Amino acid sequence: MEVVGAVLERIHALDPTLHAFCTIADSQARADALAAEAAIMRGDLLGPLHGVPVSIKDLICTKGMPTVAGSKAYQDLGPDEDDIVVERLRQAGAIILGKTNVPEMGYGGVGQNDVFPVTRNPWNLDMTPGGSSAGSAAAVAAGMGALTLGSDGAGSIRGPASFCGLVGVKASFGRVPLYPGCRDPRYPGLSSFESLEHIGPITRTVEDAALLLSVIAGPDDRDRHSLPEANFDWLTVIGQDIKGLKIAYSADLGYAKVDGEVRDLTAKAASVFADQLGCEVVEDHPDLGDLSDAFLTMIFRDSDLRGMRDLAAKGLIGLPGLVYALAQPWTAEAFTDAAMTRQEVSNKMWRFMRRYDLFLTPTVSTPAFEIGLYGPATIEGQPAGPRDGSPFTFPFNWTGQPAVSVPAGWTKAGLPVGLQIIGGHLADALVMRSAAAYEAANPWQDRWPALVADLAG
Repeated sequence: MEVVGAVLERIHALDPTLHAFCTIADSQARADALAAEAAIMRGDLLGPLHGVPVSIKDLICTKGMPTVAGSKAYQDLGPDEDDIVVERLRQAGAIILGKTNVPEMGYGGVGQNDVFPVTRNPWNLDMTPGGSSAGSAAAVAAGMGALTLGSDGAGSIRGPASFCGLVGVKASFGRVPLYPGCRDPRYPGLSSFESLEHIGPITRTVEDAALLLSVIAGPDDRDRHSLPEANFDWLTVIGQDIKGLKIAYSADLGYAKVDGEVRDLTAKAASVFADQLGCEVVEDHPDLGDLSDAFLTMIFRDSDLRGMRDLAAKGLIGLPGLVYALAQPWTAEAFTDAAMTRQEVSNKMWRFMRRYDLFLTPTVSTPAFEIGLYGPATIEGQPAGPRDGSPFTFPFNWTGQPAVSVPAGWTKAGLPVGLQIIGGHLADALVMRSAAAYEAANPWQDRWPALVADLAG
């Protein structure tokens, strides 16, 4: 009761400024906390998250709680079932604080939509926390709960983690099962990204992320993509040494526009693996080239075009870029070409990863950009657009490789920058172990945004 009360007090103090939450389940969370406390007093068998407050991204279905997805089409949606991950959180004893804000149907790297106020970055209120897991990242960065679930179809966990100074994990595709999100055609827009989407944790520490993954990962027959049970323990592997690993680092994948401070901070972070952790680090990249056109095509190949066009025709989709994309004359040939490009990337990546244990990159090309934009306006003085901001994340949604964003450092303006750690096929254990080793060598957990420090006195 005291923990949940303290977190709700923090939410009520800060969320009118940050707008991380679109639904706050105050009464239900307090009732669940009271029940959890009673279970402890009775001596009941407790789950690994018993009484622990958790927030849920508003693209993830929650029974008895709205799932609006930042969309006018779903303002009245109350799903009749929990997503698998929510079901598992409840079974583990977690207490759901509420739902966190997203761009419309998750199509965008920001936290603005036509239904709720725009989500702001706790490190600088004029900046975006990224997206589409915007509210989730803002909530954890501001101490409005330590654990949250986001989702990632092109970088939507890792990007907000980078912008907000957090840990964000996209495990191997299929490691965390999805249903009904991305798997149920009743919900156009929410049933998109079927071969790209991942659900995962955004937390302040690697250990917290491993704890959440230990609860939500594992097979389920409702998701035909779900993998068999992992042959490792999420919490055990993070304490293991990584000395002797061979690691590649690329600041730009050989082509991308990258902010100078992002280059410097991620290069310094990569040097920690060599100088402090006993790894061999070399500069190299897999020569993927600019994939932005194929990326956009893959997104809409994986989307429910018919259902979303019906919503757009009814005036229920407002995001300009999404309206424009839905109006395009997508062809089978365009989708086939994008799928072939995806396969070429997958082949390049397995060949590349056979030479290295890990691959390090910036998570995002820039620090957080201004509220109201859908991507950075410029990068190093050159004009930029939404697709220039995230060249480092979506290829690994295509390949299904595990990847985590961890804080690389902070800019002179006090904005966080993320380092992305990418593993080979199904190498989740190595990715988590390496993230934990880096965290121990270059800790960030005591650093908080000023508005949180001011609130704490």
